[in-house]
Amino acid sequence: MFKKLLSTVLMVCFTAGIACAEGKKNPVVMMETSLGNVKIELFEKEAPISVKNFLDYTKSGFYSNTIFHRVISGFMVQGGGFTADLKQKPTDAPIKNEAGNGLKNQRGTLAMARTGIVDSATAQFFINTVNNDFLNQRDKSPQGYGYAVFGKVVEGMEVIDKIAAVKTVTRGFPDVPETPVIIKSVKIMK
Repeated sequence: MFKKLLSTVLMVCFTAGIACAEGKKNPVVMMETSLGNVKIELFEKEAPISVKNFLDYTKSGFYSNTIFHRVISGFMVQGGGFTADLKQKPTDAPIKNEAGNGLKNQRGTLAMARTGIVDSATAQFFINTVNNDFLNQRDKSPQGYGYAVFGKVVEGMEVIDKIAAVKTVTRGFPDVPETPVIIKSVKIMK
């Protein structure tokens, strides 16, 4: 009986075009890079502010032709804020840090990049290439607040590993890929 009722509720939600908690799936995006494609699931329930922010930048085309400007082997790859000539793109206002959402900075997770100010994240993100437990929230102090995880690579981690292995140089700041790794586009799949 319960299964039949749940099935009916889900069908009503689907045909009416509304999101029901049981039937709603996480948004998925495809990031096309110069080294291959990466499919990412976004955790909307756990990180609603960060996911909305990322999707807003995605919908506006902001990420097209940006680069991975900071690549540190054995740590993470960071992108989404600079053009290939290392010009920083103007962003919207910073968002609230959601590091206390229970998600951890594990290999393959996507997190918001920020400055030393807790609530300073805008468009930039990073993808962890290893488990980075020290980036998780430890407490509510500026040093312990952590970095908000809001998604995870579900296909294409080998592309992220390729990015993490590129040769880097100092060009205005350290750890810049010698040959730019371009984010050609980010598109919402579902």
